[in-house]
Amino acid sequence: MIMRSGLRRMSFSSQEANQSRTEPAPAIPAPSIDSIETRASVAVIGAGPAGLTAAYMLAKGGVDVTVFESDPNLVGGISRTPEYKGYRFDIGGHRFFSKSKEIEALWDEILPDDMLVRPRSSRIFYRGKFFSYPLRPLEAFLKLGWVESLRCGLSYLRARIFPNRAPRNFEEWVSDRFGSRLFRIFFKTYTEKVWGMPCTEISADWAAQRIKGLSLLNAVFGPLLRRFSPSSRGKVVKTLIQSFRYPRFGPGMMWEACATKIRALGGRVEMGRRVVGCLREKGKWHVTTESEAGERETFTADHVISSMPVRMLPKALSPSPSPEVQSAASSLKYRDFLTVVLICEGEAAFSDNWIYIHEPRVKVGRIQNFHSWSPEMSPEGGGLCYGLEYFCNEGDDLWNRTNEELLELASYEMEWLGLARRGSIADGCVVRQPKAYPVYDESYAAHMATIRKEVARDFPGFHMVGRNGMHRYNNQDHSMMTAILVARNIIAGRQIYDPWAVNEDAEYHETASAESQSPTAEVAEAAVCLA
Repeated sequence: MIMRSGLRRMSFSSQEANQSRTEPAPAIPAPSIDSIETRASVAVIGAGPAGLTAAYMLAKGGVDVTVFESDPNLVGGISRTPEYKGYRFDIGGHRFFSKSKEIEALWDEILPDDMLVRPRSSRIFYRGKFFSYPLRPLEAFLKLGWVESLRCGLSYLRARIFPNRAPRNFEEWVSDRFGSRLFRIFFKTYTEKVWGMPCTEISADWAAQRIKGLSLLNAVFGPLLRRFSPSSRGKVVKTLIQSFRYPRFGPGMMWEACATKIRALGGRVEMGRRVVGCLREKGKWHVTTESEAGERETFTADHVISSMPVRMLPKALSPSPSPEVQSAASSLKYRDFLTVVLICEGEAAFSDNWIYIHEPRVKVGRIQNFHSWSPEMSPEGGGLCYGLEYFCNEGDDLWNRTNEELLELASYEMEWLGLARRGSIADGCVVRQPKAYPVYDESYAAHMATIRKEVARDFPGFHMVGRNGMHRYNNQDHSMMTAILVARNIIAGRQIYDPWAVNEDAEYHETASAESQSPTAEVAEAAVCLA
C-alpha cells in the first residue's frame, strides 16, 4: 500500500476569520499563496459538479486538494457527456440557468467561450395529444375538451375554497395547489413512473422543494402577465424559464474544463480511483482508494469533502458509525434510470428539448432530442439522436434487460408514440445511471437527521455536499452552492455557513428573479450564518 500525505494546516487572516453572523463572505476570493501560512489538505470524493466546484474553489484559495473519481474516463457525474460514434448525449438533461449570479459567473469563468443560449421547449404527451408546457390556456382547453376543462376548473376552485393546510404527501400537496383533476392528468402518471411508488408515499418535501412557487395561475397565465406587465418580467419561476445556457458539447464540457483548471492550479484529479475507506485518526483523515486493477493507495488530509451516496458512508467511515446510523443509511432509497439512445435517419420528429410521457401504456418517461440542446451534439452530416429515459430500480426487470432488448423496446415505443418510424432507426446504445435520484419517502428526513447529527459530532472535518452526498434532490446549481459554502468554511478555518440551508427554502430554487441578487446577497439568503 502506498502512503501519500498532504500535511500542514492553514491559518487565514483575522479579518475573514472574524466575520460577523450577518455579514456574508466576499464572493469566492482567490488569496495568494503568500497570505496562507500553511496549506490545508483536502480529499474530495467524486468529480461531479459539487466535488469539482469545491476542488476548484479550494485550489484557487491555495489549498492542497485531490479529487478521487471512480469513473476511469469521464468527470461530471450525472452531468457528464458520454459519446457514441461521434454522438454526444446528456444524462438527464441539464439546463444551465440559476437564480444565483455567482453560479452564473462561475460557469462563465470555467467555460468562457462555449456557452450557447438555447430556447426552452418542452411538451407533455397525454391521451395521444401533445400539450405545450408551460400550458397555453386555449390549447389546453381545446385538447382537453370543454367538459374536462370544466371539471379541472371546478376541482381547482374546490381546492382553493377548502385548502389542505398540512399536506402529508406529494398527491395532497399538488392537489391542494392545482386541484385533484389536474393532479391526475399532469402529475400522477409521470411522477409514479419516475419514483416507482404511489404519489401518496412520496414526501410532500419533494414537491415543496421542486415546484414551490408554481401554481395553476402562473403556469397558465404567467407568460401573458410577463408579456404585458413590466413589473412581472423579472419574476420567472424556474420551472417556466423560456431559455437557458448550454455548453456547446454538452454539460460534461463544463466539468472537463473545470478539471483542467484544477490541475493548472496545482490540484489533482485522480481518475479510476474508488474511495473504499476514510479513517479518522490523530486529527487526520486517511483516505484509501482502489484502482480498477485492485491497487490501493492511502492519502492523508485535514478535510474530506464527500459527494458519495449517503447509503455508502457507513462502510467507508472508520471508526464505524453507530448501529443507528448504519440502519438509517441502509434505509435510504434511490431511483435509477436508463437512457436508451436511438440514432435515426430522416427529418426530426420534434424540436422540443424533451417531451414528458404521461401515458401508462408505454414504459418510457421522458424523451430528449439532443440536437435541440445543441446542434453540435451530433456529428456533422450525421443523423438525429434521441434519448429515451426509463426510470427503474437497479436489479429490476428493466435494469436487467440486455442492451438489445432495451433498444427493441425503445424503438417500438418511439413508433407507437408517432415520433419515429422503426425503419428510420439506424443504431443506438444504452447508458445505465445508478442512484440518479435520492428518494424522498416518508422516513428519509428522520434517517438523514440521525446521520447528520453523528457525522457532525464524531467525524470532524468530514463535509457532505451535492445531490447524493446530502441525499437531496438538488439541481446542478444548488449542488455547486453547497460546495462553495463548504470551501469557504475550510478556507476560513471555521464553519461560517451551513451548506444544508441551500435549497431548504424552496423559494431559492423556484421563484427567484432571473436577474436576481448580488453574489453576497444570495449567499446570505441561501446559507445560515453560524456562531
